[in-house]
Amino acid sequence: MRQFELIEAVKAYDPTADEALLNRAYVYAMKMHGSQLRASGDPYFAHPIQVAGILTDYRLDTATIVTALLHDVVEDTSATRDDIAAMFGEEIAVLVEGVTKLSRLELQAEHTRQAENLRKFILAISKDVRVLLVKLADRLHNMRTLHFVKPEKRERISRETLEVYAPLGRSIGIHSIASELEELAFEHLNATARVAIQRRLEALKLEHGRAIEGVSREIETVLSEAGIPAHVKGREKTPYSIWRKLQRKSVGFSSLSDIYGFRVIVEAEDDCYRALGVIHRAWPMVPERFKDFISTPKSNNYRSLHTTVVGPGGLRIEMQIRTEIMDRVAEDGVAAHWAYKNHSYGFDREAMEADGGRDPLLNLRHLVQVIEHGEGGEDWVEHAKLEMYLDQVFVFTPKGALITLPRGGMALDFAYAVHTEVGDTAVGVKINGELKPMRTALQNGDVVEIIRGTKREVPTDWRSLTVTGRARSAIRRHIRTSERDEFVRLGKATLEQTLERAGKSLADVSLKPVLETHAIATEEDMFDAIGRGRLAATKIAETMFPALKGQLKAGPERKRIGNDQARLFVRGSGLTPGVSIHFGACCSPVPGDRIVGILEPDKGLTVHTIDCQSLADFADDDSVWQDLQWTPQAEQDAVASARLRATIRNAPGVLGQVATIIGEAGGNILNLSMAHRQQDFFDVDIDVEVEDARHATMIIAALRANPSVDTVDRARG
Repeated sequence: MRQFELIEAVKAYDPTADEALLNRAYVYAMKMHGSQLRASGDPYFAHPIQVAGILTDYRLDTATIVTALLHDVVEDTSATRDDIAAMFGEEIAVLVEGVTKLSRLELQAEHTRQAENLRKFILAISKDVRVLLVKLADRLHNMRTLHFVKPEKRERISRETLEVYAPLGRSIGIHSIASELEELAFEHLNATARVAIQRRLEALKLEHGRAIEGVSREIETVLSEAGIPAHVKGREKTPYSIWRKLQRKSVGFSSLSDIYGFRVIVEAEDDCYRALGVIHRAWPMVPERFKDFISTPKSNNYRSLHTTVVGPGGLRIEMQIRTEIMDRVAEDGVAAHWAYKNHSYGFDREAMEADGGRDPLLNLRHLVQVIEHGEGGEDWVEHAKLEMYLDQVFVFTPKGALITLPRGGMALDFAYAVHTEVGDTAVGVKINGELKPMRTALQNGDVVEIIRGTKREVPTDWRSLTVTGRARSAIRRHIRTSERDEFVRLGKATLEQTLERAGKSLADVSLKPVLETHAIATEEDMFDAIGRGRLAATKIAETMFPALKGQLKAGPERKRIGNDQARLFVRGSGLTPGVSIHFGACCSPVPGDRIVGILEPDKGLTVHTIDCQSLADFADDDSVWQDLQWTPQAEQDAVASARLRATIRNAPGVLGQVATIIGEAGGNILNLSMAHRQQDFFDVDIDVEVEDARHATMIIAALRANPSVDTVDRARG
């Protein structure tokens, strides 16, 4: 594209464009890139000019076009950000700087590059979508010329395009660029599959070609007779979109019903629904294939009616019914709302909102929240991909606010989409007025009400009840924060117990020399390491009091301390089961049992009953033993799980009798597993929710009174 052609392309849609600014940028880019060459052998300055040309097709403002022309000069030439600001203004300097930072990330090491690229990319484009528009056009031109790049680089660039850039393009609705990026990447990643699909498409054209050609005219005729002017155009699915559907639905090529589709363009929104009625009367619709994205637009502002009908000749065809502006938004996304208004050319937010759209950066700001809550690296990348990839469902709050979630989203995903505080305090859910399990997958149109507790307490296993990166990263952040606090408390209590055994106290000595000796930054870090089992409390005690060396491992004659010193908050008051404290599955301790703790590396404290057989494994290492006692709160308020091991008669109705006895005794069966089933008897393990050890004993006594129960006891290892 020559200089005058670029200027004319911009002036065609923005007569007020600053022609002098565009000319300066064009000449400056050519001068700075000078004799640089691309991998194809072409002059390098042809690349920024082509990127600018791509963006003129989307009618973007002058600042964006100038940024496209200059997007590589800071990275690849001697030009600086200050030079750009002085010659072209601060606005363009900020945009060029944003794109430049993203380009520099691509030079980092492979194992860190993708995560950092995606993270900083989203942080940059969440402030100004024009940075993303330039970068998408930049990537599109690079993909169009990828065959000139060395083969070993093609796969990496193509995969990054497919996993990062195309989904980001779709998140702001630019379907046309995203679709071409997918096709170009697919060609390099799986050329064999792409060729196979193209051959199948060609075969279908030969088989149904004439019928397809006549469908457009027939639809227009039917609508015209009903008084609805419409333009109908056929469309064919791309090989990559067919490939994704074949993978997602696990069906054969012949089972896909929407390889061929028709776009029905009408004049007004009301005409969309009128046209739908006419089409459904003319041809039978395929059940469960209707979607209304006009009343509930997608998060990228996509609006259209979708239906599949059995059309002329018995062909199943998909139809999209929309207005002209809906069609443009569907193809160009956020770029569809650049217009001339109030004596200036730029993004027209009012027009977008009038068309039923919403902030195009909202999706990206959700990803920013994932970044803020996430841990970085591969975990963060996976969370972000979850946000970008999955299909959507539309659900409502009790007040009627629309919440968009990925398909398969559950109550916790909804709660965190409303607000982090709502997610952190969620304890239950009502869906359409009925109490439902938290694992229930939400469906389009559901009204969801989150039942909240008074405390910010997120069970560790709730990560499995989410599909969105936003919810998962928020849960991980909450667990990390509470986990450290708990390990610090646990480590301090462990050290205090160790010193108490030797008649010493933390108050007897300064911890500063201890921290210096073990190269630990803070007291909290030291207590955290002890609590996690990474640092032995005995080592710290011996550093504090060298005279204790060799005296702290007292073996079986270990001195036990009084109840007040042994009290560690085991349940209901500071340590969370599954985070810093674990209850041994081998013996299932419940309040009322005599208990002891074993401190294991990176696991925290595992609580066992004093007679658990597993304790024999730790008999030789006194340093890992912790004296424990149930707190009064735990004994009064706890609900715990006790495992009962029973041998019962193999006869009809006996298992039902056992369940009835447990229920009548106030127990709640959590899990039941059978083993060693013989003709006359079989063994069964029953996990029962009980109040304390006395309650468990009462249930055992009630079971023993049944003649069909041979033996029943608490599991002890």
